[in-house]
Amino acid sequence: MIKTINKTSVALFASFMTGLLTRPEVAFASGNNFSDIARNINDSIAELPGLLSGISYMIGIMLGVLGVLKIKDHVENPSQTPMKDGAIRLATGGALFALPIVFEAMTQTIGDTSYAVRAPTLQKVEFNLN
Repeated sequence: MIKTINKTSVALFASFMTGLLTRPEVAFASGNNFSDIARNINDSIAELPGLLSGISYMIGIMLGVLGVLKIKDHVENPSQTPMKDGAIRLATGGALFALPIVFEAMTQTIGDTSYAVRAPTLQKVEFNLN
């Protein structure tokens, strides 16, 4: 039964990731200068926190379900399946499920912009080859 659930959860996870990674509205850089390449990289990285949150939620739910199934196996046959297997999966799933919320609370508390320290920004770079 667990092998079937693992295959099903992997298939659902793969279809979810395919849906996240295929974005038809993203346009490719038309030029070959450094500014266009940097802008394209910056636009691509802007969606990374959402992608990581989605991955964290999906893996957290999957580990939570697998943890409950391991605890069920322990209840049915305590001598073969230790309780710690299910507890570890439940704790890891809960931590991954809570990770985006904790990260958002950290960002709101500390802030992502401050006047004392700010990440440098690149305004424009052009290379002309003649």
